[in-house]
Amino acid sequence: MATINKEDGVTIIEPEGDITAPVDELKEEIKSEVENSDQVVFDMKNVELIDSKGIGLLIASHNSLKKEDKKLRLKNVNEDITKLMETMRLDKHFEIN
Repeated sequence: MATINKEDGVTIIEPEGDITAPVDELKEEIKSEVENSDQVVFDMKNVELIDSKGIGLLIASHNSLKKEDKKLRLKNVNEDITKLMETMRLDKHFEIN
């Protein structure tokens, strides 16, 4: 599950914990937000762990936004997840800070 807020045209999605399998519930929560936003920010302050399903969710969100020249950004990402994203070269596709 996630808390979803909108600020100045930006949708902020704050997962309530780790983004690990199964992600179907989170995927459904954010699907319309991704489709109806100019920019989506995942606030990762409560996320300590992300697995391949979670990474797939972020990539799918990024791809949906990119089709319409929109952006995905991750903020408050812990060091371990940042290193993982850099290793997978995902930092080249969306902003991570």
